[in-house]
Amino acid sequence: MLRSLFIAATGMEAQKLNIDVIANNLANTNTAGYKK
Repeated sequence: MLRSLFIAATGMEAQKLNIDVIANNLANTNTAGYKK
């Protein structure tokens, strides 16, 4: 059971990182000279 919770937590951490990258890209969309 503990292993399945660890796997779920690892997946959520990966998704959080992905969302953070998308949020950063959106926040900088109107910044002059910004490129992805």
